[in-house]
Amino acid sequence: MITTDVENYPGFPEGVMGPELMELWKKQATRFGTEIISKDVTRVNLNATPKEVYVGDECFKAQTVIIATGATAKLLGLEKEKQLMGRGVSACATCDGSFFKNEKLVIVGGGDTALEEAQFLTRFASEVHLVHRRDTLRASKIMQDRALKNPKIKFIWNNEVVDVLGENSVTGVKLKNTQTGEITDFACGGLFVAIGHQPNTKIFADQLKLHNDYIITEKGSTKTDIKGVFACGDVQDHYYRQAVTAAGSGCMAAIDAERYLETLGV
Repeated sequence: MITTDVENYPGFPEGVMGPELMELWKKQATRFGTEIISKDVTRVNLNATPKEVYVGDECFKAQTVIIATGATAKLLGLEKEKQLMGRGVSACATCDGSFFKNEKLVIVGGGDTALEEAQFLTRFASEVHLVHRRDTLRASKIMQDRALKNPKIKFIWNNEVVDVLGENSVTGVKLKNTQTGEITDFACGGLFVAIGHQPNTKIFADQLKLHNDYIITEKGSTKTDIKGVFACGDVQDHYYRQAVTAAGSGCMAAIDAERYLETLGV
């Protein structure tokens, strides 16, 4: 819903806008009788029979629950970062990298994800400048070696992005040296933030088994540790994080839920 052009989803050779794709999915689901309730769940009781899902004092009961709450990209918390999201600011290199051909890019981060995304961006960008607040990376040695050997990847050590420049699209970033406090402007055509994701699992934390806040599912399925509760998409996948893989695991969850209901005689 916060993505502009989606270029890598099957069936859309010219690409499609994120919100448009969501609307198409919604229409297709309602055509088969799905009732869509646009409310925010405030708490759940997954150990109850049937399961209980609450919106305030309103309670929805069901024999099965599929959790597809996704994960939220961690951002820098800058006002212009929000304003220019999808217009030069991105949190997904594999989603948006192809829009930045021959551009000079900035990527923020210091872990494996940041270096992996920096490597990916070199396929399109003229240069990729990785900004890190320290002078050492926390990424694995093999990822560091690959990045350091890549002539397109440059490192800006001991700096952090404190502002994004541009009105309708990114024209640069404002950097602050973490040792001296010096502020400098750095021209670039795009900013990629790779400081991790936060799975949206807060309301399930005391009921389901989690690892690094991601829901743990049984290998090869979408089953959680509670019978009748299934999880799919980025809420349980920290590795692929793509629309197509999330949709695929959503199909798996639907089949798993249907087979579970059959065992109950429903």
